Amino acid sequence: MFTDSSIPSIIGFMYRATIRACYIGNFVGALVSNLAPLLYMLFINEFGITFEQAGRLTLINFFTQIIADLAFSRPVDRYGIRPFITTGHALVFLGFLLMAAAPRLFPHSPYVGLMIATIVYSCGGGLLELLLSAIIQAIPSDAKAAAMSLLHSFYAWGFIVVVVFTTVMLSLFGSRNWQLIVVLWSILPLLNFINFIRVPLAPQVGEEHRTGTRVLLRSPFFIAVVFGIIFGGAAEVSMSQWTSAFVEASLALPKAIGDLVGLCLFAAFLGTGRVLYGKYGKNIEIRTIMMAGSILTVGCYLVASLSPWPILSLLACALCGLGTSLLWPGSLVNASHRFPLAGASLFALLAAGGDTGAAVGPWIVGVIADFSPDLVTSFGWLSHLTQTDAALRSGMLFATIYPLLMIVTLIAMRIIAKKEHKIVPKLDD
Repeated sequence: MFTDSSIPSIIGFMYRATIRACYIGNFVGALVSNLAPLLYMLFINEFGITFEQAGRLTLINFFTQIIADLAFSRPVDRYGIRPFITTGHALVFLGFLLMAAAPRLFPHSPYVGLMIATIVYSCGGGLLELLLSAIIQAIPSDAKAAAMSLLHSFYAWGFIVVVVFTTVMLSLFGSRNWQLIVVLWSILPLLNFINFIRVPLAPQVGEEHRTGTRVLLRSPFFIAVVFGIIFGGAAEVSMSQWTSAFVEASLALPKAIGDLVGLCLFAAFLGTGRVLYGKYGKNIEIRTIMMAGSILTVGCYLVASLSPWPILSLLACALCGLGTSLLWPGSLVNASHRFPLAGASLFALLAAGGDTGAAVGPWIVGVIADFSPDLVTSFGWLSHLTQTDAALRSGMLFATIYPLLMIVTLIAMRIIAKKEHKIVPKLDD
């Protein structure tokens, strides 16, 4: 006979393989977002594409994920999660194979093949982003916020492993064999596809009890959360996307070292913040942690852009990972606690918001770097900077607006919650 106290542990045991598969799935999500950018210079040199065309692949990636997030939310609620989570992994596997085969399938225009491959694996990545959080949220547990945080920490660890493994493999095999590296990476989504065929999935909210999309969109609190995840995504990805270039420009390090030092330090702090939250933050109000992280992020952007000492700027770039670590998953926690019966539509709208910030935020940083490259040289101690360094720092200085807007959004959420006489969500309500 099972006692009441034994039930949570039994439930946890039942879904242990499911949680593990979700963690691997978020690792695959890191692969979807970060593998191709590591190969852009190879594409430019081998296929003769422009910097704009390389950057366009990133835009295609994020906006395809946005479309997938929004397009599949209703079918998921209607037909269930398993057909779509397995399809997502299959599309990532197929997309990577298409990327590797692009020079052979499209010998006269490999870039067309790269765009098609990007659309295919990004559609799969959008499905993973939509469904992994929903799967974790549906598992009966009294520590869902901790599980959500750990889920998103695997994106950071995946980020590090993708950068390190790809850089090492390029050094060992040579840049001419980049297709082999992509094929090797395609094995991971294939294995997790098999995992999700077999693992148990918790039942979703019945349609008759589900909170509709219209209800969500009419809620001022939910709208504030959407804006928050947009600004949080912009703050996180802007720094992660530009840190490598900043290290190269300010410290004059080779690209491989810039990737390993800049990107990996940022991702390590990102993952550490999420793990610490999952382990120790049980009784701390979620928006308090997000506010502290936003303030830290503001400071990191200011130091990174205005410090006269490049090493201090590099440390600020890395520490920004800690500041932004909970802005995205914290937004999911806020929304899912406030609307526990919303279903996949909630995660679709939030994923689309986060992806919008992730796509537009770094792009605006690049625009500022191109059109206002002397923004920081008005500060006397930075007048000696090279043109490239000054341009990147100017973009980063402008990006300080993202965590500042996040602070405004968190204040608005608190005011709205008080007006609605709702209990402020705790980490593990």
